[in-house]
Amino acid sequence: MLRSLFVALAVSAVFAGVPTPEETKRMMGHLSDAEHFKNEHHNKQYDHDAFLGEDQAKAFDQLPPEESKRRLGIIADKIDSDKDGFVTLVELKDWIRYTQKRYTEEDTERHWRQHNPDNSEKLAWEDYKKNVYGFMDEMSEKEKNTPNSEGFAYASLLKRDRRRWHYADADQDGSLNRTEFAAFLHPEENPTMRDVVVLETLEDIDKDKDGKVSLEEYIGDMYKPEDGEDDEEPDWVKQEREQFTGYRDTNKDGFMDEHEVKDWIAPPEFDHAEAEARHLVFEADADADEKLTKAEILEKYDLFVGSQATDFGEALSRHDEF
Repeated sequence: MLRSLFVALAVSAVFAGVPTPEETKRMMGHLSDAEHFKNEHHNKQYDHDAFLGEDQAKAFDQLPPEESKRRLGIIADKIDSDKDGFVTLVELKDWIRYTQKRYTEEDTERHWRQHNPDNSEKLAWEDYKKNVYGFMDEMSEKEKNTPNSEGFAYASLLKRDRRRWHYADADQDGSLNRTEFAAFLHPEENPTMRDVVVLETLEDIDKDKDGKVSLEEYIGDMYKPEDGEDDEEPDWVKQEREQFTGYRDTNKDGFMDEHEVKDWIAPPEFDHAEAEARHLVFEADADADEKLTKAEILEKYDLFVGSQATDFGEALSRHDEF
């Protein structure tokens, strides 16, 4: 499913400072779609919160609707690179790739300056660890090793970051240059980091820690009925059960192992930008001519401000572009 792959691979790994344990699911690329897709309805606000952070999302939400639409119209004109009055699938795909590359570069630069204020050629693991996790020195070993505690959550994040650092460290000298640091921050953007993304995904979903994903773990990570809901699952959940048994579990042993998880979240030759572009065109193309007018884009305003075409709404709040 596009939604699962999208949430899994489009997430930045490290934010300024250390997140609270409640934020770790988003930070570490957790595949939870329980809030993103709730009872078959797409919750567009999730895109704002998950990919912008709540503070930026709230700032965007405070823009008057007409001003937001005006800015979205300007973006639509930019996407229409040949200025023929239509946004084609190719133009939308190119724009999505551009916005993702810009976001990755800007995010890497911001964190590189934060963790390497002297702009040294390389950043050592010990310096990064002290900067981000130094507060853990005040924690007792009991705090760090008590399951479900805050200390345990941070200890797990530290362990995961250390492993990701190792994968990103191409020359294995213990330090990262800016290119390697970008791979550490955004492993989903670097093919050499694919294995660690798969490991992190598997660990997040594998609740009983047996090294594989059961059908119930797979479903439970996407769908959690709210209190008071009846036992009848939405149709999309039933379809996901069929996807698991029919396609995800290729060896039919009732589980997804590491290789099957990799085929799921990082299928060969999958083009994320094209998949997202096709999704947007399908949703907004009112006359089914496989291209979008500005009017069609504005008509689906709420869809586009929660999509990667506008950096999940961020581009709408950039005053320097308008």
